[in-house]
Parts: sequence; structure tokens; C-alpha cells
Amino acid sequence: MLEVALPEQETTERVDDGASHAWKVILYNDDYHLFEAVVAQVQKATGYPYARAWAITYEAHTRGHALVWAGAIDECLRVEGVLREIGLRTDIVA
Repeated sequence: MLEVALPEQETTERVDDGASHAWKVILYNDDYHLFEAVVAQVQKATGYPYARAWAITYEAHTRGHALVWAGAIDECLRVEGVLREIGLRTDIVA
């Protein structure tokens, strides 16, 4: 029987470049945009159906903020950029 020497303990270092990190786009309520305009912009930014975009907008309106999108930073930046096209107030958080 052939014996294979195995290392006693194998260690690996994990480097996190943030590419797979779940970032979040937050939408804040404001008193400057019509409700339907915000719904339309959320749809444009995310591709969500009307009902989901309406629910996000309603949550931002009633709670003061709502989660719009979660994912990789590049996608969050894209979504946030579309929301800000009409001056919506947003943040990206980790």
C-alpha cells in the first residue's frame, strides 16, 4: 500500500476584495418628488414590477427609508445613479 504524506494543517488566506460583498442601496423619503415619480424611477433603476417598486416607495414614505437593492458594489452604484438622476436621496451601505 502506498502512503501519501499529508500536511499536518493546511492554511489559506482569504482576501476579500469586496466584489462579492452584499452592499445595499437605501432610498430616503423626501417632500420634493411625487410618489408616482419615485415609483417610476425605482422601476427604471431596478427593473422591478410596479407592485414591488410601489411597496419600496411606500416604505420609504412611511418609515423614512427603504432598501431598494442589495448586491455587488458595481450594481449598487448603477442603481443609485439611476435613482439620483431625478434628485432622489440615497445611500450605499455595507
